[in-house]
Amino acid sequence: MIFPIFMRENPRLAVFALLATASSGFGQTFFFSVFGSGIRETFALQNSTYGLIYSLATLASAILLLKLGPLADRWSLSRITILAVSILAAGCMIIAVAPHWLLLIPGFLLARLGGQGLLGHIGLSTAGRYFEKNRGRIMALTAGGFPIAEAILPLSAGLILATSGWRTPWLVGAGILVAILLPLLLFLSRHAAHPVSLSRGNADEYDAQKEHLAFNRRQVLRDPGFYLILPAALIVPFTITAVLFHQSAFAEIRGWTTEQVGLAFTGFAAGHIVSLFFGGPLVDRIGAQRALSYGLTPIFCSMLVLGLTEFAWTPNLYLALCGISLGFIGAAGGAIWPERYGVRHIGAIRSVAQASMVFSTALSPILVGVLLDVGVATTGIGVLFAVLVLVSAVLAQMAVAPKQGG
Repeated sequence: MIFPIFMRENPRLAVFALLATASSGFGQTFFFSVFGSGIRETFALQNSTYGLIYSLATLASAILLLKLGPLADRWSLSRITILAVSILAAGCMIIAVAPHWLLLIPGFLLARLGGQGLLGHIGLSTAGRYFEKNRGRIMALTAGGFPIAEAILPLSAGLILATSGWRTPWLVGAGILVAILLPLLLFLSRHAAHPVSLSRGNADEYDAQKEHLAFNRRQVLRDPGFYLILPAALIVPFTITAVLFHQSAFAEIRGWTTEQVGLAFTGFAAGHIVSLFFGGPLVDRIGAQRALSYGLTPIFCSMLVLGLTEFAWTPNLYLALCGISLGFIGAAGGAIWPERYGVRHIGAIRSVAQASMVFSTALSPILVGVLLDVGVATTGIGVLFAVLVLVSAVLAQMAVAPKQGG
């Protein structure tokens, strides 16, 4: 089989990483969004109640991810994959058969933990651990699993909803995870070196060649640069989750039609996918830290477009720019941690960043909801987020190389 040059270091695991992030889509917000009205109607839930359940489940999954994420450093790739897919499939099944809204809580928790939490974490950790050459390109390929899922899963779920109830797609999702995706992932990962043996062998050689690249999680948490870089790694999902969650409210305030918004989302997905092809080579050329800050430029401009323009093309341009930043950050944000701290404890280190991302995406819709409720216009919201993006980019550039110790 012919693979691109940047995949030839370990082609099976390159495909594994891509498939793992794509599989996480069953636990991502864009998949849940398809079923909101049906679930609320079935259980007679208010919007606020439904949103609170989802946010609490997401926050709880972030806490659990801090405990389970480091298993990626101690367990074999196949074993941690079985755990993640089992958790996600169990969540899908509980949601599908829930007779009472209270059971949505564990269902949402397991789906968010297994999908957005563990499978995304495993995919990106695999790309960071097993690839030293062309790491930016591999990260871009891996992050490409997210827009693939965005393009396939909501559309497929919508087609099923047209002929069946909201429970059926969740049953189908559980079946696909167990019967198709898990066997594929296990096949692709069956020859992967155990993380422990890798850290004692290749990682030792790699770390010996490059100073300061054998950090554990405790040392990372003592590095001031980690806290300077983290906002830049979080600000894009933080911002995009907030604006997408409240997109219907923005459209109502600004007078955008459903057709306008639908077309704008096409540009969002296109920008996301295309920018991945440019983001990976950029990371390999200038390094993840610089690329991370540069990748925030499109979303900074997008928030200014949202806040300061009133044209018919405003939703198209601002969402396309959001998608472009999402692609760049997918490559740079995944590569920054192994580049800065090495691969020996990448699972534990990434679990902190991943849990922080999950926390932020649970809180940002609440922030924007409060701003809308108190009468803050989209102008103020756009400018506020532009300022947050700018501050994050500046902070990331201030981080100096870490010094190991302690």
